[in-house]
Amino acid sequence: MYDLSKLRGRIIEKFGSLSNFAEKLGKDKTYLSRKMQGHSDFSRTEIIEWSNLLEIDSSMYEVYFFTEKV
Repeated sequence: MYDLSKLRGRIIEKFGSLSNFAEKLGKDKTYLSRKMQGHSDFSRTEIIEWSNLLEIDSSMYEVYFFTEKV
C-alpha cells in the first residue's frame, strides 16, 4: 500500500479539488477514488498523464506514486 497524500496535495494545489482533476482527466469520480484509495494500481501511461497535468518531474515519480505507508 502506498501513501498518496503528497499526490493528493498536488492535485488540490493544481486543480482545487479531486473532482476538478477527474474532470480534466475525462474520468469519473469513482475512477479517481479507486486510484487514490489504492484499490487500483497506476499504469505507466497513467503516471505519465497525471504527472504531465500536475507538472511532476519524472525524477519525483517515486515520491508521489510509490512512497510506502509506514
